[in-house]
Amino acid sequence: MNIQNSKIEDINQIFELYKMSTDFQKSKGVVHWPDFDRELVQKEIRENRQWKIIIDNRIACIWTTTDKDPQIWQQRNEDPSIYIHRISTNPDFKGRNLVREIIAWAKSYARQNNKEYVRMDTVGENNGLIHHYKKCGFDYLGLSTLKNTTGLPLHYNNATVSLFQLTV
Repeated sequence: MNIQNSKIEDINQIFELYKMSTDFQKSKGVVHWPDFDRELVQKEIRENRQWKIIIDNRIACIWTTTDKDPQIWQQRNEDPSIYIHRISTNPDFKGRNLVREIIAWAKSYARQNNKEYVRMDTVGENNGLIHHYKKCGFDYLGLSTLKNTTGLPLHYNNATVSLFQLTV
């Protein structure tokens, strides 16, 4: 297993994984991802904020990071944190605890970049994800209503989000 930045030539596979995750979300009846803007993902790749786990020369999982997330974390955004978004696992690799691998990587990345927290959110009160992320070591901070979603992906529009934090 190897964690590395995604490359522009990965973009079609990234969008295939997003589609698979969205289809899964729809099947579970939870808030699902919209179609993400290709230019947004290309920008994340150019900025080295799109990541992948490679297993057996295949992309097993992807996610994106940012150092700031003011619209979701509001006043807490001032805390030195790394924010993880859009974890998407290839169904062929489900059950391998890849979120735990991402968390171990994120904690190391956070320490190297003088961050105190690893943070994530999920739209709505998805009890399955809340339980899973708590099992992975995150503190569940509760629900937060977003005030300004301008520029965020559409699933955040007028949303309530579940917030998760892990102290590094």
